[in-house]
Amino acid sequence: MIRALVHIDNGAATMEGMLEVPRAAVGIVLFAHGSGSSRLSPRNNHVAHVLRDAGIGTLLLDLLTPDEDRQIHNRFDMVLLTDRLRAAAAWLGAQEATTALPLGLFGASTGAAAALLLAADPAVRVAAVVSRGGRPDLAGGGALRAVEAPTLLIVGGADTPVIALNEQAYAELGCTKRLEIVPGATHLFDEPGALEEVARLATAWFAGHFASG
Repeated sequence: MIRALVHIDNGAATMEGMLEVPRAAVGIVLFAHGSGSSRLSPRNNHVAHVLRDAGIGTLLLDLLTPDEDRQIHNRFDMVLLTDRLRAAAAWLGAQEATTALPLGLFGASTGAAAALLLAADPAVRVAAVVSRGGRPDLAGGGALRAVEAPTLLIVGGADTPVIALNEQAYAELGCTKRLEIVPGATHLFDEPGALEEVARLATAWFAGHFASG
């Protein structure tokens, strides 16, 4: 098991993250956090823990520095967030422990749009994408139609506005896709069993597409 605090420089900033890779890992998942969140997000860490138990490595990192995050507009700068995510994906591709592993992207809130924008880039090989309570609509129709990686959108059943936005994005996606609505769950999936269901769905999606890829 590899567990290391890592620093990834993309020129404009240095991102800090936690890389954890089980022995004989079948893939690696890069997390893109939502607005106002960080690599310490208890929700994303819960999902990451379940992924690692299934033999999937994880990289949780802060796409923005603390100073950048204090400027609210940066949290919605899709170009900036996607560039940072691209730098992290390139870093994973250059590391001995992860270079041969298929890459998955897990995005929450605005991070889901950044994940899909990266997946739409033909220069980046992405095996699968999962969005949790995400805003995939912010990626734009052109990018969504360009995504080829199998994409799973997970939304809470009580998160009505976000359901509508995900349905719009889902209609634009031309890849293998699924929209899963977790009954009774709100935007943060705080209800009993809701986050566990997110982790189960995400693990099955990544594991299945890592194997088939």
